[in-house]
Amino acid sequence: MDKIIESISTVSHQLQISERKQIMLTGIKKIISFDNEEFLMESVMGMILLKGSELEIVKLDTHDGNVSIKGKIDSFSYVDDKKKEDSFLAKLFK
Repeated sequence: MDKIIESISTVSHQLQISERKQIMLTGIKKIISFDNEEFLMESVMGMILLKGSELEIVKLDTHDGNVSIKGKIDSFSYVDDKKKEDSFLAKLFK
């Protein structure tokens, strides 16, 4: 009788910011929305909101979940779903 061995793949989440000009992230599940001033992404560790100016995707690897973004980085934060919904509704009714 053959034994079936299951391997559990653990996806790590890391980020590296270089001189506020470039950010490299791993463990990104999907990019929900983006423009040249804001990126909203879902990672294995939660929702991420990146704000700045002249932001653009340099490299996107959807298979491995790696993203590289360049531009002036002003802020980076993890947000929960409630804050994301509040922010979206607040923007919608402004």
